[in-house]
Amino acid sequence: MKPRSFDYVRVKSLAEAVIALARHGADAKIIAGGQSLVPLLNMRMAAPALLVDIGALAELKGISFAGGWLRIGALVCQAEAERSAEIAQHAPLLALALPHIGHVAIRNRGTIGGSIALADPAAELPACLLALGGEVEIEGAKGARTVAADDFFKDLYETALGPGDVLTAIRIPAAAKNMRVGFGELARRRGDFAMAGLAASRDGTGARLVFFGVGSTPVRAKAAEAALAKGAIEEAVAALDRDLDPTDDIHSIGAVKRHLAKTLLRRVAAELFN
Repeated sequence: MKPRSFDYVRVKSLAEAVIALARHGADAKIIAGGQSLVPLLNMRMAAPALLVDIGALAELKGISFAGGWLRIGALVCQAEAERSAEIAQHAPLLALALPHIGHVAIRNRGTIGGSIALADPAAELPACLLALGGEVEIEGAKGARTVAADDFFKDLYETALGPGDVLTAIRIPAAAKNMRVGFGELARRRGDFAMAGLAASRDGTGARLVFFGVGSTPVRAKAAEAALAKGAIEEAVAALDRDLDPTDDIHSIGAVKRHLAKTLLRRVAAELFN
């Protein structure tokens, strides 16, 4: 199939992007790497009147570390992040997860900000951001603001981004020396959407367990977190019956997803306590 007709503008500044988005509201979509949006356009599951291309905005690129926070620009492609020594050092959970995203060709074009903004419930990066207690930087018509990952993901493909907002970067607190991280996902084939996945971190204050592919958003398993904080792995596994309520989808039925989530928790817990 081919997409419906649309207008296109390649903006030269962040301010220009915000103005274009605010003017057209829900009829406008941002395009950067295009690895999610272009297929939706071709299948006519998305039909915006205007595409706002932000690919030339240098201020949305780059990886930096300052004041105990790792900042990753929205236009950093996933392949660049995968090779980043700063990410490996300060956000090792991201380094574990990035090779699981699609395939190399997709990671060469797909962006960090695009994955977070799309908020696909089966995607790796939203779950990692939540598991690390990260933040999202947003620029909109009313200025700049920062939203905690815990407050960013609202519902299926729904986030705290408004019609005139641009996600400009994500921020992640640097991993402490005592932090342990773990990651796992189960899919029919490498690169397919995960039937179930888990991004996890543990430090002296407790654990954060975030499952993906099992709900309409990344899901923090808070009862399991409380059990795991005591070192009770099997109690944490049992608590997933309260934390997770996966529904059937084209990849698997809910009962299988819950079983896979329990399997992943046992595997990842071994990484958190090594």
